[in-house]
Order: sequence, then structure tokens, then C-alpha cells
Amino acid sequence: MKDLTNKKILFIICGGVAAYKSLEVIRLFKKSNAEIKTILTKSANKFVTPLSIASLSQGKVYEELFSVENETEMDHIALSRWADVIIVAPTTANTISKLSQGSSEDLASTVILASNKQIFLAPAMNVRMWEHQSTKDNLKTLKNYGYKLIGPVIGDMACGEYGEGKMSNPSDIYNEITNFLSLKVKNKKIKALVTAGPTNEYIDPVRFITNKSSGKQGYEIAKSLSKRGFDTTLISGPTNLEIDDDINLIKVETAEEMFKATQKNLPTDIAIFSAAVADYRINKKNYNKLKKQENLTLNLEQNIDILRYVSNHNSMRPKLVIGFAAETSDLNNNAISKLNNKNCDWIIANDVSKKNIGFNSDYNEVTIHYKDTLNKKEKLSFKKKSEISEEIVDRITSQIN
Repeated sequence: MKDLTNKKILFIICGGVAAYKSLEVIRLFKKSNAEIKTILTKSANKFVTPLSIASLSQGKVYEELFSVENETEMDHIALSRWADVIIVAPTTANTISKLSQGSSEDLASTVILASNKQIFLAPAMNVRMWEHQSTKDNLKTLKNYGYKLIGPVIGDMACGEYGEGKMSNPSDIYNEITNFLSLKVKNKKIKALVTAGPTNEYIDPVRFITNKSSGKQGYEIAKSLSKRGFDTTLISGPTNLEIDDDINLIKVETAEEMFKATQKNLPTDIAIFSAAVADYRINKKNYNKLKKQENLTLNLEQNIDILRYVSNHNSMRPKLVIGFAAETSDLNNNAISKLNNKNCDWIIANDVSKKNIGFNSDYNEVTIHYKDTLNKKEKLSFKKKSEISEEIVDRITSQIN
């Protein structure tokens, strides 16, 4: 068994017959020296007792959202921040429905809603409930939010029926979580740099030229990297987005500031350049506001190409350099041209002329072009940017490890 000393696991047990299996999962984690805290829902209390859980976990069992003792010792926000990972086992159809709707009616759902950690669900329900369209729709929503599923498996059920919906074996849940935690520890030694958002190049104190960008995809990539344990730095141009506290956020405004921040954060193992950096800046900035004129001529000069600079750096080139290509036509050819001209390892291209995956959309559809692999390109189909980010980071993790 793996040593999970200093690893903190928050275990949430929901009300289902499979709740008894959660005791064996807890036993396995405790045998690996993990620190465990447990939330027991009201209905779960009908199947397993707080005493049995506390005896196995040697940790505190929480039941009530509004408890004087809990609020003074550790409120629901602090509990969600305490954990390295959250496991919900068994996850009932009712819980899946509530989580997909953002419900926060009890301690379990409130902690989950407040969490910025990876959440694993181990579903357990009747086969007809598992196959119901509403369950499928709810699970699709949760996957878009970044939840990960363990199971269910096919087998005999307590109700006497047979099919998919049986909770995974405790050893399988244990192995899935320990593999995640082990990879997270390994990733902590890996530095990742992400750029996101636009840059503003000032004409005068009140006017500027820019490239259109919401920064959403870059922010989601940074979140996905951080959630997997990467030591993540995000250099962001002007956006209205928020980021998790465990990500090193550096705010910049101009292309020159972004370039200097990038230089300062080299060397790094992974560099992902999703920012829409303005190609040009004003040759001579006006320090007083320009008055309205019939015609205005602006003298522009090129900004430094940050992606090309990092990709061709002799001593501090990252192991993996990824650029983005926002195109409006001839997507693949333009992406391949950029891949070769910039000398990066991947180019992730998307068609920003499509309004449903455009600049301010929460959705995207991208094609990854690889430089030195047999599979030269791979399409990630239309889905939320958070889910696209998870798929991108899956591929980064596979390559870097």
C-alpha cells in the first residue's frame, strides 16, 4: 500500500445501501496513514453510524450544517479548503441531481459547492435510475464542472436486479484516489506558466489598441493545472475573471509587461501561451489626451513575439511549449504555419468566427496540432472551456510524466 502520510481526505457518505462499503474505503485510507474527516448526510445515518466511522477513520465526523461546535472549530468553508481531495461515496441519484443544480441545503452539498479541490464521485443506484435520461444529463453537467467519476460497475444489486449502477469495489476507489494523489505530489515539482487575456497598448492616457480576448480558456487551463498539483503561475492581461488562491497570479496590462513577467518566471517546465498579445504598440505614446481630429495617423511598431522568444530560448526553453491560434479562416493551415514558424511543440487552434465558441463564450472547440508525434493533430469537440482544459491538461500530464 502507498504511504499517504500528510494527505488529507474529506469523505462524504450519502444515504444508500452501498454506504457500508465506504467503511472499507476509509479503512484502506487509514491503513495508508491518510488523515480523514467525514461528512455523514442525514439519510446516510440510517445505514452507517458516526461511531463506526470515527472508530475507523480516527477523525471527526460532521453531520449538521448549523452546528455551534463545528462553526467554532471549522466551518464549511474551512473544511472544503482543508482537504487535498473530496470523495463522495456512495453518490446517490438524489445527490447527483442536487449537485448538478448547485444545491446547498446541507453540509455535504455546501462544502462541495464551496470547494476548489478535485471531487470524485462513486455512484451507486438501481440500474434504471442510472440509465434514466435525467441522471445522464445531470452527470454531463457535473463532468463539465470538473467532477470525476469512479464507476459504477455492472453486477448484482441489493434490490435483486442486475446491471450497471453498483458502487465500485473499495480497493478500486482507493487505487483511483491514491494514483491521483501520487501524481499530484509528482506534479508539485513541475512548474507551469500560463498567459491569458488581452494586452492594452496605450495611444494616450484614455485610449488604447488591443486584441479581443476574455481570458476564459487560459484561466481554466491554469485552474486545471493547479488542481492536478502543478506549481502554476498565471500571467494575465486585463480581465474580470477570478482565480484560485493557490495559483500565483501576476497581473499585467501591456505586451512589454507580459514579456518581462514571462522572462522573470523562466525557467519553467511547461509554458502555455493563450494570451491574445497585441502585435503592435504605439511608437510614441502621448502622455496627454489627444483632442479630436479629422484624421489621426498612428505610428506603430511590433511588440516582441513572446511565444517565439520562449520557444527559441537556448538555455531556458521549457520542456513543453504550447501556443494558441485564434483564426477566422483556413484554420488548419494557419495553425501548422504558426507551429513551424514559432518552433513550439503544440499549437491549439480554434475558429473564433463561430459565435458559439467565440471570445466571450463559455464553450470552445479546438484542434491540437503536434510537432513531433505520429498523431499530428487531434480535435477536441464542442464542450465547456473548463472541460476542454481538463482534456488539454490530461495530454500535458501524459507527455510531461
